[in-house]
Amino acid sequence: MATQAKRRRVSCGDRRRHTPLRRAWPLPRPRRRPARGCAPCRGSFAALHIPSPNPGLSSARARARAAVFSAPSELFRAGQRHCACLSQVAGLADSEDPAPVAGFLSWCRRVGLELSPKVAVSRQGTVAGYGMVARESVQPGELLFAVPRAALLSQHTCSISGLLERERGALQSQSGWVPLLLALLHELQAPASPWSPYFALWPELGRLEHPMFWPEEERRRLLQGTGVPEAVEKDLASIRSEYYSIVLPFMEAHPDLFSPRVRSLELYRQLVALVMAYSFQEPLEEEEDEKEPNSPLMVPAADVLNHLANHNANLEYSPNCLRMVATQPIPKGHEIFNTYGQMANWQLIHMYGFAEPYPDNTDDTADIQMVTVREAALQGTKVEAERLLLYERWDFLCKLEMVGEEGAFVIGWEEVLTEEELATTLKVLCMPAEEFREFKDQDGWGDDKREEDSLTITNIPKLKASWRQLLRDSVLLTLQTYATDLKTEQDLLSNKEVYATLSWREQQALQVRYGQKMILHQLLELTN
Repeated sequence: MATQAKRRRVSCGDRRRHTPLRRAWPLPRPRRRPARGCAPCRGSFAALHIPSPNPGLSSARARARAAVFSAPSELFRAGQRHCACLSQVAGLADSEDPAPVAGFLSWCRRVGLELSPKVAVSRQGTVAGYGMVARESVQPGELLFAVPRAALLSQHTCSISGLLERERGALQSQSGWVPLLLALLHELQAPASPWSPYFALWPELGRLEHPMFWPEEERRRLLQGTGVPEAVEKDLASIRSEYYSIVLPFMEAHPDLFSPRVRSLELYRQLVALVMAYSFQEPLEEEEDEKEPNSPLMVPAADVLNHLANHNANLEYSPNCLRMVATQPIPKGHEIFNTYGQMANWQLIHMYGFAEPYPDNTDDTADIQMVTVREAALQGTKVEAERLLLYERWDFLCKLEMVGEEGAFVIGWEEVLTEEELATTLKVLCMPAEEFREFKDQDGWGDDKREEDSLTITNIPKLKASWRQLLRDSVLLTLQTYATDLKTEQDLLSNKEVYATLSWREQQALQVRYGQKMILHQLLELTN
């Protein structure tokens, strides 16, 4: 039976915005998802990638879904059985440049990956680079394409899978991505790599638009207050450490498999960005939720689809293949969109280099750093004894694992994703001293949750006055971390002529900032 991804509840230790299908770089702190990259690599590998006519849009195509692996010998076996019985492979869109797409479709036929005749891979009629469009009207439930598990690119299906398996212990890392990245490094430089037709649809590595590729000054100026610059810096440090401690020594130990031209930190950063943007990850079953996430894999055809929160297709998982199925009626000529998960705009720009324009992203969120709530509470203390008691309350919240120095409370348009953590924090910081002593003696137990203390968006105006005031003060402090105010952003967005003069990066960063500020201002109104 096919399985679909299930939405996860965000807990104190997981600020990844319930996106179980994406595997980002190991999170350096709760909630802030990392990014990768550096200066573009202009080596010979640029020739392997087809430049996008709009490089600013080329990275808006990454994926948030997953797959599993099979033996490498099965991948290109002649006469491989298909896991879906579709009568013909999709053709090109009208007037489409046939070279890379035709080569990719021919490769699909060889590996048993069949597309419905109702869809086409195209640059025309898509929001970014290559995408998939409907050649005929598609109804909900129709199969768009099916990818055999043998057609997935991973450390288990690449040409050096045996070596990677034997050296598995030496390749362990915090990210868990090293084997796949080494597989890509090898296949990209292999003259006769069977994956070359698939690589032809990838964006040029030097044109990826993740914030990790932006100059540091530009990144900080445009994304100040969003949390992205801090995450990028931590990720770049982690990538550098992983490259020099694990990846480079491995490549130098196998010079026959990795030529000097691929022994490059810049190229490694770019491939990390590509994996972050294009790879998929099969979700764990509910009973496996405590296990380490599955390793990322590359899923041909599925990674062609662009993202939209209001998507019209969804990837399903079955024992033999991965199936992309329509979830809404798709008129002829319309683009087919997958979802990369319920992702806020800061996550989209961080991992993919784009943001959905306001107000399209119904999954957008804003963060209130946990230490900001502590700072707001400290503002209300008048004497040293009160400050000491507040720190005692904070330490107790840390003991309960409700807060952390690098954690954040996550607020959406219609819900508080970290409701339990925020409600408990407001309660503990605002309760009378005697009540806190009793609460602490019971280790936080024995206090039934009351309906009036529920921290749903609609219930916020009904909270105790002290709770609302602390929440409001925390929002005001958060708004001070941005370089501009809401009115400045509104003026830019409302003036189409001025907005059109902004660069791609300026436009995307503006959408991120504006969406977060609108959510925070909604909180201000609710706590007034």
